[in-house]
Amino acid sequence: MNGKAKILVVDDELPVCRSMASVLTDRNYAVDTALSGEEALQKDSRNHYDVIITDLMMPGISGMDLLKTISEKSPETMIIMVTGYPSIKSAVESVKLGAFDYIPKPFTPSELRSLVSRALSRKRIHEREQAEKDTKKGEITEVSVPEGLYGIPGNAWIRVEKDGMVRIGAHHMLLNTIERIASLEFPEVNAPRYQGEACVIINDVNKNRHRLWTPVTGRIVAINEKIKEDYSKIMKDPYKDGWLLLMTPTHLEDDMKNLIVLKSP
Repeated sequence: MNGKAKILVVDDELPVCRSMASVLTDRNYAVDTALSGEEALQKDSRNHYDVIITDLMMPGISGMDLLKTISEKSPETMIIMVTGYPSIKSAVESVKLGAFDYIPKPFTPSELRSLVSRALSRKRIHEREQAEKDTKKGEITEVSVPEGLYGIPGNAWIRVEKDGMVRIGAHHMLLNTIERIASLEFPEVNAPRYQGEACVIINDVNKNRHRLWTPVTGRIVAINEKIKEDYSKIMKDPYKDGWLLLMTPTHLEDDMKNLIVLKSP
């Protein structure tokens, strides 16, 4: 990417469009707005945006319809879905169709900026990989996903243990878009967590906040204390020693229907 990153904000409510645009313009992005999916497609055909942020529920061409069309035409465009509630089902569906991530309302300006920053980082990685073709560099990019993991591609993974507990960690592509971890915010042990809401907050050295989505509903029974002592374990070994939480699931069979089998790229 050369020059300012081009971002399109799509929402059928003008105040919402203006609010998100003003937040991102402060970061010196080239930000445009559209009040419908139809207008968004017209503008994208002329401008070819780096990132598109679209509301999921809109009259006419919905956010999901817009995602399908843009992903087929320009798979390199990073698309962020804005949802009115943290629905893991719609999140996984959008990821399958090519979305980069989703953000539930209400969200803070910092959370939106952080997600856009990570989307642009992922786009740069994609461009570098394309230029290098099959040559992949970097610890996290080279990590392969072990068999038997489920979750949300590019965000969180789970492994169901023999005793029925669920181990949770961060997908390596989420970590690959974070420059360096400054701190982690964990839930309390015994705290409940519901599928689709944030379970861990990753703060990076640039003061961005990245949310790890809870793959299944349950209660936290343990936190990986070794991670608190050494954040590098997450980056070096995200699927083994770098796990984050252990949970007792409460609706595992139903929740698993909303997840997908994770595979190596």
